[in-house]
Amino acid sequence: MSENDFSPVRQLRRTRDGRIIAGVASGLGRYIGIDPNIIRAVLAVAGLFGGLGVGIYVIGWLLLPDEGKNRSILQDLVDRNKDNPVWLDTKAKAEQGWAKAEQSWTRATSQRGPQQSAPQYPTHQEPAPRHPAPAPAAPRNYDDPGHQA
Repeated sequence: MSENDFSPVRQLRRTRDGRIIAGVASGLGRYIGIDPNIIRAVLAVAGLFGGLGVGIYVIGWLLLPDEGKNRSILQDLVDRNKDNPVWLDTKAKAEQGWAKAEQSWTRATSQRGPQQSAPQYPTHQEPAPRHPAPAPAAPRNYDDPGHQA
């Protein structure tokens, strides 16, 4: 048995034992209680669909702390570059973009107002609205000398 079997709080960590690349699948398998090879197979199949499995694995590698550490790679990276001008500029632009998105969202929802609502569409239970039939065309007079056949 490992030392984590009797721990009252289970923590999701990348493991060192059973590690093939970065320990994401083995750590997740230990946390969930399934074989890490199942997780690896699912990630490999997801990798065939536009690289989704690879993206998930990389995100896990960045966000999950290594066994024996309290901080993830991403947390360490952010802390080391906290005072970097590039990081500060990126953070400011992200905050400005978020503020613009919130403004456009509130503007879009306030324009609708309480009286207006989303358009109502007929359901399969409601009969379709009836439209008047087109007026019949005037009858032709074939005895008219101006008529050409």
